[in-house]
Parts: sequence; structure tokens; C-alpha cells
Amino acid sequence: MSERTMVISPAPTANGDLHLGHIAGPFLAADVYSRYLRATGREALLGTGFQDTSTYVVTTASRLGMTPQALVARSAQQIETTLAAVGIGIDGFTGDDDRFVKAVLDFLERLYAAGKFRLRSMPFPYSPSTGEYLVDGHVRGGCPVCLADGCAGLCESCGHPVSAGELINPRPALRPDDPVEMREVAVLVLPLEEYRDQLREHFESHSAGMRPHMRQVIGEMLSRPLADYPVTYPISWGIPAPFPEVAGQVINPNAEPMAWSIHCTALSAEHRGAALLSEDELWLAGAGTRVVYFLGFDNTFPFAISGTAMLLACEGRYLLPDQFITNEFYELNNAKFSTSRGHVVWGKDLAAQVPRDLIRFHLAATSPEYQRTDFSHAALERVAESRLVRPWNRVAETVDQWVGRGPLPVSERSRQAAARIVERFAASYELAGFSLNRSAETLAEQLLRLDQWAPRPRDSGDFCHQVEVVLRCAAPLLIDLASQALGDTAIPGGEGPAAITPVHLPRLAGSPG
Repeated sequence: MSERTMVISPAPTANGDLHLGHIAGPFLAADVYSRYLRATGREALLGTGFQDTSTYVVTTASRLGMTPQALVARSAQQIETTLAAVGIGIDGFTGDDDRFVKAVLDFLERLYAAGKFRLRSMPFPYSPSTGEYLVDGHVRGGCPVCLADGCAGLCESCGHPVSAGELINPRPALRPDDPVEMREVAVLVLPLEEYRDQLREHFESHSAGMRPHMRQVIGEMLSRPLADYPVTYPISWGIPAPFPEVAGQVINPNAEPMAWSIHCTALSAEHRGAALLSEDELWLAGAGTRVVYFLGFDNTFPFAISGTAMLLACEGRYLLPDQFITNEFYELNNAKFSTSRGHVVWGKDLAAQVPRDLIRFHLAATSPEYQRTDFSHAALERVAESRLVRPWNRVAETVDQWVGRGPLPVSERSRQAAARIVERFAASYELAGFSLNRSAETLAEQLLRLDQWAPRPRDSGDFCHQVEVVLRCAAPLLIDLASQALGDTAIPGGEGPAAITPVHLPRLAGSPG
């Protein structure tokens, strides 16, 4: 099998639908990058899914008065529908079936058999009123690193892992007035400190592709001893742990990412017609697979640190992820999206009101790549109309003047200009400088240039040629316009055509707002 790139966006928790904060970050970026790779003749697989083993499924279901199972079923359908509504072309969509469970257990049992886990006693908050240990979404408190209030597991503010037993003033998330005790429980852990030097070496060799915030937090984590990472939890929701020392416990959902990623890759390849000999075939060392993650900054630890450490613990069996592209939080009217407060815009609802090419363009233009950015309906209408819809429609009208008069000659000068157009888009699409912001900006700048060009008969072929090149380069963003206007979405390379026959170009509909 030829070399391919596996593009992964971590599976969202199956406790609700996807809002624009999800789409504007990892999902749109992963989709655009995958489409660009294919447009330039490279093989790409795009995978995600949903995660039902998170404790947030249980806490959300309790607040909604539903069973966790009913919430998972509803959320899984909503997530898949919303991704399709905004044009995210998923190859492998993982779920909660037996094959996924087997993939997780096979991966972890291999490490267990190799003696990579240790049985260690760890403190856990315990609720005497419910008789349950409180982990992750079940318990809130202060982060021991940055002091921000939040749940255990991962700190959304600083990105560091937060052991439930280390929370400052822990309290139950669902019953905050209930008392909490600290109790010691023996769990299986991965001793991350044994892999710190290898992790540091790996990320130092890949630091050029990291965005600053991720580079900073990884440097912070690896500058000090790493704590043991729990592989099992003393709770009942999750995949039952098959290890005799911890009978009755479940797999920590944040210990699943690498097994899930391997499973996701297999599903994606099979969707594209591959016949695999094993679930992990494309992750074996030397398999010729390049793994790229697009993820929220707060997912840095489970995928980049503990996840990579688990791969290292397999002692050369698996390749290591090539790059992680992170994003910050996307806000709504300058406040964080909040389902509980009704402060949210659902992706599928917006797609039912606004053409999705406009949504994709605006989310690309405002994607929170390096800092928090903001969405508003008014900004979408204003920016999309002024920078995309009106200039494109005027350019399309100009092309229409020459339809039926072709073929028209294309000059060497225009072919050179086209090569520069491709180069400018590639600078924002290629992984080393990947940026949705710059791809949207490049598109807007090229449309402005074309809109200001008043072609005469002698350069009409050059004009029509460059319009087509811009549209091909914009196809990873403007998927519907490109599909209507082009027979294929390949991005041109080489010398370019000596002549072009203009065709009628579709118009973009504006936002109804």
C-alpha cells in the first residue's frame, strides 16, 4: 500500500450535539487539510467518531433526566448528522461497538502482558452519600497547576492533567453540597516518568510544527517528573478492565486515545477500499503512514503525552504521530459556548439557515488558531457577503461574458501568475504552515484582485484561467461551489494550459440574515 496520511480529530463525547466551537476548531481544519492532500494527488484518510465511555455522558444524562445509553444513542446520531451538514467528509466514524471495545482491550492487554503497567495506590475523592468514587466529570475543584476551577481529568485552562485526588477543595459535580472523603485505591498505572526522556526527544525533533501554546505546555510537562497515569478507575461506567488485580474497575477513558486512533485508522482505510490483515496494520513501524492530529488545546495531554508514551511502551512496534495541530476555544459573543446556559449555536441549525460554503469560509476566517476568537451572526453575514459572495458573483458575471467564445489563449504570464496563486494557497494548506485563517485571507485577496480586473478581449483567457485556478485552490473550503463548477477538484501543477474554454460559473447565495 502506498504512503498515506491519517488525519484524526479526537472523538467528541457523546453527551450532546456539535456546536460551532467544535466545528471551527479541529473538524473543519482536518477536513480542509484532507481535501487539500487529495487535490494534490496524495492519499488521505480522515477519521473521528464519538466517545461514550467518558463520565461526562453520565453527568449530562443525569442533568437531562435520561439514561446514559439513551443519551449516547441520540448524541451519536446528532454528531454524525452535523458533521455531514457542514461538509466534514469523514472516512472512519468510530462508535461503541464490540470491535471498538476489542481494539482497546487488545492494545492494553499487550502492554499488560509485557509488564508495562504497575499496581499503585492513588487517592480518589469518595462520596459517602452515593458510595461512589468521583473522577473526571463527577468532581470539580481547583486545578493544582493554574488554580482555575474545573473538573478532574484535564484542565481546560492550562492543559495539564488533573488527578481527581489532587483537586483543590473537591466537590461532587452533581451534588456540590455533599461531603467528600479522600480514600486510597489500588489502580493500574502507566509510569510515565520512565518515558519522559524519549518523549522530550520526540517532541524536540517535532517542535517546529507545533503552535506556541502546545509547545509551551509540553515543555512545562516534560521539564519536571511525570506522575503515574491511571489506566483503570474504580468506577462502573466504561469498558470493564480485564485485569485480575483491579477486578470491578473500568478503563480510564483518557487511556483509550491510541487504541481508539488505531481502530479509527482501520475503519477509515476500509471505507476507502483497503483490505487490512490486522486492526493495527497501518500503525506498525514502517507501514508508511503519517499520522496528523487536529485537536483542541485541552486534548494535548491524553494524545500527545500519555498517548505517545503508550506507543513508546510498545517498544518500536508502532510509529509515532507526526504532528499535532491545536486550536484554542471559539466563543459566542465573547463568552464561552455553554450548552447548560443555552449560549450556543448548533452546527446543524446554522447549516439549515446559511449555505455551508459561507459557514466554512467564515469559520476558517475566524478559526481560533492561536487565541480565542469569536462568532456572531452579524459578523458572518457582513464578512461573507463583503469578502466572498459579492466579489465572487461579480467575477462569475465577468466570466459569463466570454462563455461561448472559446477556446481563449492563456499567456505564459498568466501561467506564471497561476503558479504563484497555487503557491500562496499551498503556504496555508501544507502542514508546516497550516492555517485556516490564511487560507480564507488568501481567497479573499485573490477575489478582490480578480474583481478589480476589467479584462479586455486580449487578456480574457488569462482572466478566466486565473479564476479557475483560484476556485480549484479554494475547493477545500468552498466544497459546494467547487462541486457545481468543476468536473474535478485537482489543484493544478506543471506549466498549465495554453488555452481555456470558459464555462458558466454558479453564483453564491448570500446569508438570509
